[in-house]
Amino acid sequence: MSLDFTLHKYKQLLTTCKGNGYTFIAFEDVYKSTLPAKYIILRHDVDDLPIQSLLKAEIEHELSIRSTYYFRIVPESNQPEIIKKIADLGHEIGYHYEDLSLANGDFKKAIQLFENNLNYFRTFYPVKTICMHGSPASVWDNKMLWRDYDYKKYNILGEPYFDIDFSSTLYLTDTGRRWDGNRVSVRDKVKNPFQLSFRFNKTEEIINAVKQNQLPPRIMITTHPQRWHDSAGPWMKELIFQNLKNVIKKYFYVSNPMTD
Repeated sequence: MSLDFTLHKYKQLLTTCKGNGYTFIAFEDVYKSTLPAKYIILRHDVDDLPIQSLLKAEIEHELSIRSTYYFRIVPESNQPEIIKKIADLGHEIGYHYEDLSLANGDFKKAIQLFENNLNYFRTFYPVKTICMHGSPASVWDNKMLWRDYDYKKYNILGEPYFDIDFSSTLYLTDTGRRWDGNRVSVRDKVKNPFQLSFRFNKTEEIINAVKQNQLPPRIMITTHPQRWHDSAGPWMKELIFQNLKNVIKKYFYVSNPMTD
């Protein structure tokens, strides 16, 4: 069995899903008139190291798979040349917004930031979907911005945490560099009746479940591409860093009641 959280393992996951009847789609494709009987919404949150996102985008393009890449406005995510290359490969580009955290809870400033940043990303792609960034170190939940404002007034079709019916869609996310990281996730979690039936720790477990036709027909998979490396050095660095981060996040979530 090969190491987990490598690009090789990621490609194996994709090919297994395709080989077992799943069609991969970008989030904006959900709003088309017809959908396949079995589909996976493939979403990537580009929090850091966008070069890893480009490597994933190239693998997907090679397999004729289209997915969604959500970019943050901060420099560790926002690298124009990489955004252009991923868009040119046919993938959807969306805005991974964190404006309420950046504005330190100032709602008026936050919505102005959101407008400006959305317009910026629309210079690369006609952005139709957005997705909040968890900002685990902040007391502000970025989704709270929509208590006072309506993102659909900005010609946005959807936001996954508001507009996907997770009562009928299995949600799999690699938050915490594991597939059962809900205990160390501050905000990347949903109310999902599938959680008790499908608990995976390793990617190989998901692959085996797909092979045995155990998964439901509608799935959203979220990855953070900076976690997936083939080179030993970066792979080990991410492993150590993420394990440490999980401990910090778990403490932060338990001790801070404003985080959810």
